[in-house]
Amino acid sequence: MSLAVVTGATSGIGLAFARELARRGDDLVLVARDEQRLESLAKELRALGRTVHVVPADLSTREGVARVADAIRELRIDLLVNNAGSSIGRFFGDTDVAAEDSQLDLMVKAPMDLMAAALEVMRPRGSGRILNVASVAAFTPRGTYSAHKAWIVNLSQWMNIQYAREGVVTTVLCPGFVRTEFHQRMGVDPSDVPRWMWTSAETQVRGALADLDKGKPISIPTVRYKVLGTVARYAPAGLVAAIAKKGRKIAE
Repeated sequence: MSLAVVTGATSGIGLAFARELARRGDDLVLVARDEQRLESLAKELRALGRTVHVVPADLSTREGVARVADAIRELRIDLLVNNAGSSIGRFFGDTDVAAEDSQLDLMVKAPMDLMAAALEVMRPRGSGRILNVASVAAFTPRGTYSAHKAWIVNLSQWMNIQYAREGVVTTVLCPGFVRTEFHQRMGVDPSDVPRWMWTSAETQVRGALADLDKGKPISIPTVRYKVLGTVARYAPAGLVAAIAKKGRKIAE
């Protein structure tokens, strides 16, 4: 039995992680902004016999990140799932710079700070796991959202190279389109996305945890997205940018 932190735990991929980890027998530290939804989920998972800690926090703020980092150190967690995230829904240049700053704090600074706290706990004892949620958008030029995701992919790969030898494994999950609340919260209409491009949060989570168990640095569940991710990484940048531009209406 281990203790896992899941950020962004009350919806989408984060919710699927919380439920799957509880099913596997892990105790949990649930992090999200909505305390009412956190308590409802905690009640559900405690009914399975799990110990569940609730940490309400806005990870776009220094105070929120510090609260979660303190919990990581005090509870001496075994697994960190950096999942919290959002999108502004418009491309850089058409967005408010204050919104971009907040997004940068949430998508880049928060996971970095939480990983630093996790390493403080994991490296001295020689064991621990970190699972960062990115996106296949990391492999395409699509504004600040894909830039943030590219950053977390790069750092995750380096972390696994650097610290796996010390017993700390890092895997980054790169999902494609997943049926969650994500697009609704952005205020964008994903109806133009072909049905074959959609996957479930449960599929992504099971694939990511299997790859983490194997020590793989990058997890891209489903064959179709493995192919698309490979094409995006190795095709000419101009071609990838042109294809990505066509999706402007449905996601940043």
